[in-house]
Amino acid sequence: MGRDGDVDESKRATLRRFAALGAASPLVRFSESESGSGSDARDAIAGYLSTTPGAHFSKIRDDLQLGTGETQHHLRELAENGAIESQKDGDYRRFFPADQFSEYEKVTLGYLRRDTTRGMLVALLRDPTTTAGDLADHLGVSRPTVSKYAAELEAAGLLSREDGYAVDAPETVLTLVVRYADSFDTDAVALASEAADLLAYDP
Repeated sequence: MGRDGDVDESKRATLRRFAALGAASPLVRFSESESGSGSDARDAIAGYLSTTPGAHFSKIRDDLQLGTGETQHHLRELAENGAIESQKDGDYRRFFPADQFSEYEKVTLGYLRRDTTRGMLVALLRDPTTTAGDLADHLGVSRPTVSKYAAELEAAGLLSREDGYAVDAPETVLTLVVRYADSFDTDAVALASEAADLLAYDP
């Protein structure tokens, strides 16, 4: 099979995998299309968001190998039918299964979807004595970059800077990391494996 055929088959397999999740999810409450038949792409988006809440438009489109117009159409349909909701997050609009997350959890998931802020939160959950310098070294960024994002996290209610850095509501943040670890990165997966010990953490 040629390259285009390989791409098409990969897309079909991806859509089928996430569509199965979407069709089975009790959180997805959308009606059938006007034609009376379901849509693999729409079901796939619903399934994808059940495992990757807080994803923004481009990530949904690219991960599911959909077209821009196709993605826009199905997201709009899902939103109109009350299956998903969204909120603005800086330059992005992030999407979530409807009625599943508190506002604080949605904000937290938004920051967990960003590489640097997720790295900071994961490192601080693992070791609350981690300093700004430690974070800069671990993440390969400058200290001013760490300070900038720490200020953002503090303003969002996710971080305290009164005496070093400390994650606010660490059990909530850790629970979200553990639940959706596979949709983040290897550091999040590693942290998830340590969750039983870390849930006792009380800064």
